[in-house]
Amino acid sequence: MKLYYTPGACSQAPHITLREAGIDFTWEKVDLKAKVTESGQDYRQINPKGYVPALEVSPGVVMTELAVLLQYLADRVPERKLAPPPASPERYELQSWLVFISTEIHKGFSPMFKPISDDAKEVFKQILATRLDYVESQLSKREYLLPSGFSVADIYLFVTTGWAPRLNIDLSRWPSIVAFRERIAQRPAVQAALKAEGLLN
Repeated sequence: MKLYYTPGACSQAPHITLREAGIDFTWEKVDLKAKVTESGQDYRQINPKGYVPALEVSPGVVMTELAVLLQYLADRVPERKLAPPPASPERYELQSWLVFISTEIHKGFSPMFKPISDDAKEVFKQILATRLDYVESQLSKREYLLPSGFSVADIYLFVTTGWAPRLNIDLSRWPSIVAFRERIAQRPAVQAALKAEGLLN
């Protein structure tokens, strides 16, 4: 497998998952502005959507869309229990979290990385805060998003909430999220991924 990634972007989630799963893979950095890979390839020839992540699962077969990639990787190694079994009630709960993180947290942060007015940013911050309030209410009851324990949803949440400091969003308002991030950050796979992306000394 080969992962196309950009340091610190949402592609960090499958990067961590690959390491948690113990799957052999290679990785190549993508310049998202130029749409060029580190080896000089036109990234749009690999992923016509133009964004990361993209995962080449076999020669010429490329998968995209983060919520799908995370479940695909988890299902490759069911013994690692990174996702509940397919078609189980717990799996649908996982999918609910993945969709929520994708549409409400991930896309809640996204507009604030663009050149918009301070007033617009404040509106987006207020909307995002209500979503983080919900996550806080759930993590105040347990260590991970699913009652069954650590899953790929936790990885996705860790990556997206990691963008808060870059946007001057103080997470201390949500102490359970802060504690959650501290727990996840200590996992060896997370440390390895951050180091590989040049984000950890």
